[in-house]
Amino acid sequence: MTTLLYTHPACLDHDTGPGHPECSDRLRAVIGALEAEEFALLERRLAPRATLDQIAAVHDRRYVEAVMEAIPEQGHVLLDGDTTASPGSGEAALRAAGALVAAIDAVVAGEGANAFCAVRPPGHHAESDQAMGFCLFNNVAIGAEHARRVHGLDRVAVIDFDVHHGNGTQHMFERDPRLFYASTHQWPLYPGTGATEERGCGNIVNVPLPPGAGSDEFREAMTARVLPALDRFQPDLVIVSAGFDAHAADPLAMLELVEADYAWVTKALADLAAVHCDGRLVSALEGGYDLAALSRSAAAHVRSLMSAGAHPRTA
Repeated sequence: MTTLLYTHPACLDHDTGPGHPECSDRLRAVIGALEAEEFALLERRLAPRATLDQIAAVHDRRYVEAVMEAIPEQGHVLLDGDTTASPGSGEAALRAAGALVAAIDAVVAGEGANAFCAVRPPGHHAESDQAMGFCLFNNVAIGAEHARRVHGLDRVAVIDFDVHHGNGTQHMFERDPRLFYASTHQWPLYPGTGATEERGCGNIVNVPLPPGAGSDEFREAMTARVLPALDRFQPDLVIVSAGFDAHAADPLAMLELVEADYAWVTKALADLAAVHCDGRLVSALEGGYDLAALSRSAAAHVRSLMSAGAHPRTA
């Protein structure tokens, strides 16, 4: 079965202003990398808009309406200290969340083996009632709740290897034992959450990594902590917050991962998805701010998804 690629040109119209690291060129770099011949078998689909009801399933409705009302007719507005909105931001945010919803629908229906959502703005910092860290709406949390409400998937896991801790996802998940969140991230670093002791109701696994940690430390964290916990959780769906800013070349942090690490962890997650949930895995772009490293890392990630999808699912 093929890997599905969800994206939309509207995600390029989220203009964050001059010099902002979360810029449209990030998405151009990812899509450009996926135009190589080796990715010709990707099934490319336009992301639909998420509905406000779908977004309000995890966000406070007043917050959702306030964000949409704050979108300016021209120029820029600040939604928090580093989260900017422009005239195209509302449409981009709806398409980013809608990509997760549509990808989950398609993967559950067996239309594809797995899916990658190449969208922006990212989402894992967005709290239920607050924009934060370049994020307006929490795309993976919206997708997880959609999977449960619409498809009856009882146990949904999010694995986050962005260099920054996904505070928003953790806070939305931490009181529900049918949800699972695991994160590897640099510590200390923005947003200041993600300590090992933050365990929710036993459904949260945080593995902070010190500045300078690289492949060995990352793979040990995954092998010793994250993957065994995910295996015990026995998910009905795996969602990946795929941030590529733990790469050695990234300017916003100090971890030392390389493309091979993203290929390795993607295969490991796909292998567990094959064991527990018929291979159902949906990935969403989060961070990654060195354009060359981002493009190579995203390509490595999707290459592993395609390899996993090429093998028959378990019965």
